[in-house]
Formats: sequence, C-alpha cells, structure tokens
Amino acid sequence: MTKDPLEGAASAYDLVVIGSGLGGLTAANVLGRAGHGVALLEQHYNFGGLATWFRRKGGHTFDISLHGFPIGMKKTCRKYWTQEIADSIEQLDGVRFDNPQFSFETEFTRVDFTNKLVDVFGLERAKVEAFYDELRRMDFFDPTTETTGELLERCFPGRNDVHRLLMEPISYANGSTLDDPAISYGIVFSNFMSKGVYTFSGGTDTLIKKMKAELVANGVEIFNSVLVDKIVIEESPMGERRVAGVEALGRFIAAKAVVSNANVLTTVHKLVGAAHFDPDFVAKAGKVRLNTSSCQVYMGVRDGAELPWVTDLLFTSTRPTFTSESLCDFHGESRTFSFYYPKTRPQGRPRYSVVSSTNARWEDWAELDQAAYDAAKDKLAADTLACLEGYVPGVGGLIDHVEVATPRTFAFYTEHPTGTSFGTKFEGLEVSTQLPDEIGGLFHAGSVGIIMSGWLGAANYGAICANKVDAWLYSLAEVSA
Repeated sequence: MTKDPLEGAASAYDLVVIGSGLGGLTAANVLGRAGHGVALLEQHYNFGGLATWFRRKGGHTFDISLHGFPIGMKKTCRKYWTQEIADSIEQLDGVRFDNPQFSFETEFTRVDFTNKLVDVFGLERAKVEAFYDELRRMDFFDPTTETTGELLERCFPGRNDVHRLLMEPISYANGSTLDDPAISYGIVFSNFMSKGVYTFSGGTDTLIKKMKAELVANGVEIFNSVLVDKIVIEESPMGERRVAGVEALGRFIAAKAVVSNANVLTTVHKLVGAAHFDPDFVAKAGKVRLNTSSCQVYMGVRDGAELPWVTDLLFTSTRPTFTSESLCDFHGESRTFSFYYPKTRPQGRPRYSVVSSTNARWEDWAELDQAAYDAAKDKLAADTLACLEGYVPGVGGLIDHVEVATPRTFAFYTEHPTGTSFGTKFEGLEVSTQLPDEIGGLFHAGSVGIIMSGWLGAANYGAICANKVDAWLYSLAEVSA
C-alpha cells in the first residue's frame, strides 16, 4: 500500500460498521442519514461484499453472484437509499428452466407460475392458490417444525417435478434445502412470486458507486483495505459488558456501537471472543450450522462478438429427478447461467458475458492439493462450456476469458468460514439478534437464517439492525443528558 488506509479517520465515532455487504452498507447509510457519526471499515479493496464485481483484461467486467432479486428491492432502495438507485432496477426479460422433467420460459410471476402449474403440470388451480395463500400467512413467530420438503410433499404429494420447479431457484438464491424450515422457504418464495425477477441495470460496479456517493453525502466515512482485528469490549464492576470500539491496523477506534457485517460465528469467536459472552450463549452459537458455498465460472465474450438471445437466467440440469443434495454435487449436473447482455450491463459499447453458478460444499474443495485443485477447476470450466454449447452452439469460439471461483476463492476474498456464500442456517438468526442482549452496543447485520441471504434480505436486515442501533444510541444520549 502507498498510503495508510485509515488516513483521515477520527479517533472515535458513534458507530463503526465492519464490512460492506449490502447489510452493512444499508445500516451505515440509514444511521448516517439520521445524523450519527459513522465509519465503515471494509477489508477488501472493493465495497459490496458479495454484491461486487471484478475486471479482467480484454475489457471484461464480471458481477459476483446471480443477477436476480424480487421487485421488493425497488421499495427497499427507494426507502433506504435513493430514488435514482431504485429507478435503475429493471425486470429481467426471461427466466428459463430446462431439465428432464420440464422445459419452458417463464415470467417468474405468481400469475405465470400458476398457469404453468395448472397447464403444464396438471394441478388444480384451487390447490395452487391455496399453496400461495399458505405461504403468505407464514410468520416468524408461529411455532412450527415442518421442513420445506414436508411442506411441498403435503401440498403436492409425489410430485418431484413440482417440487423441483418451486424449490430449485430458491436453492440457488440462498442455499436452502428441503430439510430447512418451511418458514424460511415460504417468505423468500412469496417475495419472488410477485412481479418477476429484477436486476440493477449497469451492474454492481455502477450500483456500489452510487451507494458510496450516497454514504459520503450522508456523512459516513468509508475506508477500504482495513481488516478489523478485534471488537474491544469493556466490562463494568457490576459485570455489564459494552462495546468500546475496534482495533484495526494497529489502531484503536472508539465507538458507542459496532455493527458487524461479518459472519455471525466470526463475530462471536474471532472478532469478540467467546470469553466475553455467557457460556449458555456460546453453547447456542456452537450449534449454529454454516450454510453451503458456491462455484462460479466467469466467461467473457471477446470485444466485437455477440451472443444470440437465450434468456437472462437459465436453470439447467441433466439429472432425471430433483434432490437438494444433488445441487451441491462435486462436478454435478445442475447449474444456473446468468446471461449478461448490453441491456443488462451497458458498458459504453456492447459487451456480453455469461456467469455459471453451482451450489457447492466446502469439504469437496478444501483439502485438494494444488495440482488436484487446478485440475478440478479446469474440469469445472470444461464441463460448463460444454453445457453452454448446447444452448449457444459455437460459443467457445466467442469466449476469450474463462475464470473459475470455488469455495476456497470465496474464503480467500471474504474471510467467511468455509467460504460460505449464504451465511448460516436458520438457527443463526436467533444468535444474531441476541448479540445486543449479551453485549451492549454490539449488533450484527450479516447473512443469517437463509432469508437474510440474497440482496433484498441483506439490505432489509441492515435496515432492521440500524433501527436497533439508533434506539441504543438514543438511550445513551438520554443517560448522558
């Protein structure tokens, strides 16, 4: 580095936000806009967490993660960011499924999905509508032990093809499985089953640029390339624990509150340390399971070449039937292609790219030696290109850049344990929300509980967290007054 990444940073703030995923960014913006002194510290050189991008020679710009989320993102961005950002959200033109059980294009709306379930799958319209209505009524506070698999089997018994249609896209969005709680599935699916799938026109580099400008306009001080080593806790003689600040790059920065956008287990065990929590809470955190990770293959089309229209999102598989486990198979048969056309990602002149995503398990990749790891990545790239050729014959001759990311890649760039792309399983939500009860001023806005994965869930959780931080800071001001 040619300069101190913390150059210009104050010695104390009302709030320090650790990490710039959409949850951390949104929390920082809401609280900065409310007049609090906020510093945002990001360990990577880019902001955005997994909502980010990278560039390669040949004029290629690639977005990390799939480019699709519900229309609710418009309202979230309008409320917590700007109208300009909300106006840049546009509906995808096409979502396509292609597997041995069914093949069709869909608008991915409730109306179109209902018609497909009735006309293609032969279901009774009343049963389909009842299914949607049941999902809409789901509430976090309703005690239930039903899994998503049990829910789908109860509503559509013996219909693996229907389960595949209803479950597969959600699994790619947040890593959920048939064994996860039905409530976590119902909320996400209901969000999508509205008016289609949307994306940011211009890509995540444009989005994050606009978000950074809004943060600065609201007085938030943002710093990249700053890895936080420790959240400092002080304890009163009465045993009350409270946040004192953070240590980063050999400096102590005082803060009345800290929002961690890191993984919740990293927050508990690494940034704070188990010794600062009650033993029962540590035991509860120890039962939180990490979610799965991802592999992605980035394919850039050479300058001047064009891709024919296929669709925006393509869920494809050669597996005859659906299981959640099969989506994570090492060199499996299921993948999702995101096609980036100039309309989706304008870059000055027409450019095209394709990103393939597969859910993956950390343990399949973690222990490979370098030679085996490189060979596995090469095979993944070759298999992906071969699959893509089936939809775009001759596409290999158009592509001049191919790059593979694995769970190890995610672990390296994000420092997420086991490279998880989707945070924790459902039980992580309770641990996340109870952090302020354990330590005053400590909050969490990372990906927990599956529904907080994905762009809409992350941003909304950041806003929920910001409201709690605002109440905490207000209570401190009342005491000092």
